[in-house]
Amino acid sequence: MTTTEQPSGPQHHDDAELAEFGYKPELKRTLGNFHTFAAGISYISILTGTFQLFYFGYGSGGPAYWWSWPMVFGGQFMVALCFAELAARYPVAGSVYNWSKKIGNPHLGWLAGWMMLIASIVSISAVALAYQLTLPQISDTFQFVGDGTGKYDVATNAVVLATVLILFTTLVNAFGVKLMATINSAGVFIELIATVVLIVLFAVHITRGPQVVTETAGTGAGHSSGYLGAFLVASLASAYVMYGFDTAASLGEESLDPSRNAPRAIIRAIVASFVLGGLVLLLALMSVSSLKGEKLSTDGLQYIVLDVLGPTAGKAMLWCVLIAVTVCALAVHTAAIRLAFAMSRDNNLPASALMARVSPRFKTPVLPAVIIGILAVAILVVNIRQPQIFTVVTSIGIIMIYLAYLGVTAPMLVARLRGTWQPAGDGKFSLGRWGLLVNVLAVVWGAVMTINLIWPRAEVYNAAAPFHWYLRWGAVLFVAVIAGGGFAYYWFVQRHRTGVLDEHRLQPAVPAPLTAPAAD
Repeated sequence: MTTTEQPSGPQHHDDAELAEFGYKPELKRTLGNFHTFAAGISYISILTGTFQLFYFGYGSGGPAYWWSWPMVFGGQFMVALCFAELAARYPVAGSVYNWSKKIGNPHLGWLAGWMMLIASIVSISAVALAYQLTLPQISDTFQFVGDGTGKYDVATNAVVLATVLILFTTLVNAFGVKLMATINSAGVFIELIATVVLIVLFAVHITRGPQVVTETAGTGAGHSSGYLGAFLVASLASAYVMYGFDTAASLGEESLDPSRNAPRAIIRAIVASFVLGGLVLLLALMSVSSLKGEKLSTDGLQYIVLDVLGPTAGKAMLWCVLIAVTVCALAVHTAAIRLAFAMSRDNNLPASALMARVSPRFKTPVLPAVIIGILAVAILVVNIRQPQIFTVVTSIGIIMIYLAYLGVTAPMLVARLRGTWQPAGDGKFSLGRWGLLVNVLAVVWGAVMTINLIWPRAEVYNAAAPFHWYLRWGAVLFVAVIAGGGFAYYWFVQRHRTGVLDEHRLQPAVPAPLTAPAAD
């Protein structure tokens, strides 16, 4: 008789769920409660997302676009609750990939993982571009390419600044999770303090009441469906922000007591982001000196901060935004590395044996950190001469994340309906009798928002000249190519190699030899 080899020591309980997948523990468990919370909230990043996308939301839907924030939160909170229940049951690296594989099947798991991995690499590039929205407003010194008035000055300078940031996140992630967590947690602490301070400062400078969020600024005039059409476009500004909360679970193999800490971190991250981000957006609209002019729909929140707080305090706050952007890019890069490691461990990516190798010194997968960084910089190059193409690529990244999330919530719903889903016991997080309703809402929300995201609207995908059909239909075409082409590669090539690599497999324990009874 043989038994499964189980890790010994204080981490035995933390590794129990890992053994269910047939993996041996390799990553170092050092992350506590705040570290996992920080990973989730830094991926969402209140200051990064709101400052990067306010101009688009306001320009598309006027002040009333604010209502998209609670709408998106309501839908994503349903997804987050499902993920929290999964994190309590399966707190493993590459959360979306392994969850989809476990509750669906290996083929669906690969597709969800592939979509999430490509989307994460694109997201690193998109987040890094936020440096351009902030640094030149702090000082003209940071406009290295031209003076910002040339046709390609801004786009090219954005690539330069973003490349520096990606180089930083690559090096930090290569040197181990402890360094990443320390920098990330410090950055999140500063971001949270800065967000609260910003809310207070906006509050003491208000010039109009909360009824401002009922004003549409005439944005519905150009839509056949009136303001509803404008609002659906504007809602993308919120949809592009509120995701990535599953990162807390993706660090499950490096966290202490992950089956309890990860669910709490997921829920706290999305709730904190909703409350603080919603207040920042509301009070910004209430405190800006004027709601007229182009600055609100071009420079966004950066303009409001300088307008309300003045140049000194305003620029100090923009430095805090810069810190938020930095830790957001760091968290997105970290999550992408764990996903690539998880898929490689199952021999589900090219050069999996190398990609899944854990550094004996730093206890982290180093090669994925480098490759993902290189690919993120390569994507940035697209932004130099044709910024609109990058808008399409960025949108594709968000769409694929929503699709990857559907690759988890949909099979989870099927499992509930079949009665095969078993949440974690022992007092760990569970939706109980609310599970089915929450799961249905999560799937419906994901499907509806994906359609809204991918809809080929000129104002989203080709808002300015030159106008090309392939830009407007870019999201539909590229998602089809990435999903279809990727799955074809998996089905005809990688599928036949799939299986936990020997060096990562939990080996059966050798039974102790039987000894003869001692003679009297």
